[in-house]
Amino acid sequence: MSASTSFLSPDKRQRKIRYILWLTLLLNLLVLVIKALVGWATGSLSLLADALHSVTDSASNVLGLVTSQLADPRPDREHPYGHQKYEALGALGIAAFLGVACFEITQGAIERLTGQGEAVNVSGPAIGLTVLVLGINILVALYERHWGQKLHSNILLADARHTMGDVWITMTVIGGLLGVWWGQRWLDVALAFPVALLVFKSGWDVLRSNLPWLIDAMAVPPEEIHSLVMSVPGVVNCHDIASRGVLGRQVFMEMHLVVEAEDVRRAHDITEAVESALCDHYHPVRMTIHVEPNGYQSDQLTYSMDSLTHKEV
Repeated sequence: MSASTSFLSPDKRQRKIRYILWLTLLLNLLVLVIKALVGWATGSLSLLADALHSVTDSASNVLGLVTSQLADPRPDREHPYGHQKYEALGALGIAAFLGVACFEITQGAIERLTGQGEAVNVSGPAIGLTVLVLGINILVALYERHWGQKLHSNILLADARHTMGDVWITMTVIGGLLGVWWGQRWLDVALAFPVALLVFKSGWDVLRSNLPWLIDAMAVPPEEIHSLVMSVPGVVNCHDIASRGVLGRQVFMEMHLVVEAEDVRRAHDITEAVESALCDHYHPVRMTIHVEPNGYQSDQLTYSMDSLTHKEV
């Protein structure tokens, strides 16, 4: 994250995400209207079909607005660990939209191969406005990806991938229109299948990047945490290390910590130093640390950077 966004409060982060989603929703609605009007005016069925597909862009923005509103990181009585998984669920919904887009492209290409697809009426204004729509979609995708990376927002990154899927679809429509104009009708079908694969890949990337959050996969290797904790003065050892969440968004950690301390105050100070070191490296982090006295015996796994071994501490 940049310095300007690395320490945004949760409320400011959510407001920024909602602002971006509202802006992209308005632009996607503009794209939808242009495609529908041009398709209706020229009788271009491919543009009308593309306009129908653009409905999924607006739907994904609405889904993003709903889930980002729900994805409040602050805990409450019913959700003591916050609500961030709503955002991951919204991203999975966008992955489903990408799957629908992939199916639409493949189905249209097969229909044209079998001669069932309708002929496309070509005109200069239709091609020109479709190129304009393409430019808007590219700007929207780059804008969402830029802020998605800065804010570490799964929903913005997923929506950017979805918009890029629409970019490839629009490029297919343009390629098909030009192919018909030049008398090369096969070009339209030839472009459809690789585009379908690209859209499928986008959906898979969204799914792969959000599943770790939903299934509580490891966020940080335990040996990495162990190495950092052991660098804190007063720490003798740590074990039973676990972490989950997403780096840059929210990480939950827990561990047993063996400290060299004569009283509770000294043990508390060492624990605070461990929490500070971990927060500096993996901010934001929420930790649960079980403190154990020096000389405590355990046969739990002890983690080191070189190996994982059973060891008594």
